[in-house]
Amino acid sequence: MKQPGSDDSLFDHCPWLFGAQASAEQRAAQEQRQKRLLEAGDVRIGEGCFVAESAAVHPELLHLGDRSYIAAHAYVTGDVRTGGDCTVNPFTVVRGTVALGDGVRIGAHSSLLGFNHGSAPELPVHRQPVTSRGITVGDDVWIGSHVVVVDGVTIGDHCVIGAGAVVTKDLPAWTVAAGNPARRIRDRRDPRGTAAPDASRSPAATGSSLGTRASTATRSSPATGSPATGSSQPTRSSAATRSSPATQSSPAPRLTDELSAFAETARAQAAGLLDRCWLPEYGRYVDRPGAAPTVRAHCDAVEIAGLLLGQAPPQLPPAEHLARLRALQDPHTGLVPDYDEAPPPAPVALLPAEGAASYHVLCVGYALDLLGGSFAHPVHAVRTTTADRLVRRLAELPWRERAWHAGSWVDAWATAAHWNLRLGAEPAAPGAVEALFGWLHTHVDPWTGMWGSPTPDEGRLQMVNGYYRLTRGSFAQFALPVPYPERVVDTVLDHARDQRHFAPGRENACNVLDVVHPLWLCARQTGHRAEEARAWAATQLPAALRRWHPGEGFAFGPSPDGTGPGRLPGLQGTEMWLAIIWLLADLLGLSDALGYRPRGVHRPEAALDGGKPTSPGPG
Repeated sequence: MKQPGSDDSLFDHCPWLFGAQASAEQRAAQEQRQKRLLEAGDVRIGEGCFVAESAAVHPELLHLGDRSYIAAHAYVTGDVRTGGDCTVNPFTVVRGTVALGDGVRIGAHSSLLGFNHGSAPELPVHRQPVTSRGITVGDDVWIGSHVVVVDGVTIGDHCVIGAGAVVTKDLPAWTVAAGNPARRIRDRRDPRGTAAPDASRSPAATGSSLGTRASTATRSSPATGSPATGSSQPTRSSAATRSSPATQSSPAPRLTDELSAFAETARAQAAGLLDRCWLPEYGRYVDRPGAAPTVRAHCDAVEIAGLLLGQAPPQLPPAEHLARLRALQDPHTGLVPDYDEAPPPAPVALLPAEGAASYHVLCVGYALDLLGGSFAHPVHAVRTTTADRLVRRLAELPWRERAWHAGSWVDAWATAAHWNLRLGAEPAAPGAVEALFGWLHTHVDPWTGMWGSPTPDEGRLQMVNGYYRLTRGSFAQFALPVPYPERVVDTVLDHARDQRHFAPGRENACNVLDVVHPLWLCARQTGHRAEEARAWAATQLPAALRRWHPGEGFAFGPSPDGTGPGRLPGLQGTEMWLAIIWLLADLLGLSDALGYRPRGVHRPEAALDGGKPTSPGPG
């Protein structure tokens, strides 16, 4: 009887046993097998990998992540990349352009076919051109035996595909799917036996509302991390052009009436809620009575007045508002400290990592814009930033643990570059703005569409909230499409289910805004899971309207750490919730009922179109 590990066919069919059981002679043979592959072309093989001698591996490009296996009689050709801990089991076919994430298991006799033939009637099939849109599979995916995945499909993270399924459409993260064509059965996180409601008519089942997908040439694989620029360009049309009230479900007429009534109430009470936050003896605004005066409170007052009243706050003449805000800017750095704070010492080579001066780049700049003015000086802390220094700073930001703080820094830097352009100055040193977008494109996670990582304590909160800040100031403000919009939608909708942040009574303005804005922004590029996004908005919108405090506005909402404006109504909460309500309503095609449109920090339009500033437009 042979000793375990002495039969080469054992490892060919069970390659995961090789590391523990192979003899020295068998390890030497495997090294030679991999050496021959490495000499054959563009091949990279990670640590602890195994490729069966009987597997037909003839790729144009092959990148195997650590501890990945290709088992007996597999057929591998084309451009194939895997993450770590992937298994291509016996008799599996992987051809064309295929990218696997980490921890992907492909059952025996399955086929991932990342290419296709044309079918035009004027040519025989064997003379038709071969096309390849590619197949992308996320992390932690189990593809059962005898499954077929066709070209152009993306399978999200944590999916399970039942044996014999034929996958012809994208599957969102956490999907358990089966059948021909594959249909969503349930969410993997739900208890077994809990079917998805009306799964046969869900977007994943029917393939509806998925939008167009970028081609392989413009959508990168996880191994390369190269930029994805091929999504359709965003248009100026709002969500209302895609889903008017007439096409909504039955709550739409009632919501339209509620929105109109809310907006009428808010406009009638706007002057009073601004007056309650005005300290005439100091000539300054506070966020709420009893709080200290802040520059942000003045800016929030300008935004609220512009939104609801179509004018500057009535506590001062418009010219006086403009003069006071312009006078706050430090001429040496271009930054705006808070009241009674000294500006950072000049020269400042980079923006501060966080703090009031960083956020004031946004709120003071947009308040001046709403008042018909601009900063008096360029933001020198950004104008002098070189490309190499910027790239180093981006790499140093705390993406893994504090993605919100990293994203907020990018927001402030890109917004400062925008204001510098508005003044006719150089936005930054030559090549720095291009370096920003180049770095962002090459460091985005293809499986989430985001920068940063989830954390054990907060889940996706830092990552999603950082995404909003980052894209607001960069891609959205400069009228550029975001990479991987379908994956962003998957990640954001998944995050919106997290009861730590979205259970009743736990929502705050920041968390809701940072979900609705990415959904709204990505809806301009893709229809992926649009029905689910609208369903979430339809739940959030009535709840948001009920948060209004008569005569006082909105409270920001509870903060986990107890900091911030919290549960008391004030200017910051009011400004943010007014923008949130508009975005939620516009996602449902109902924003016209409000009669207002954000024009400041939370404006829906890009501030720059092809590098040229856009005008503020009417109120």
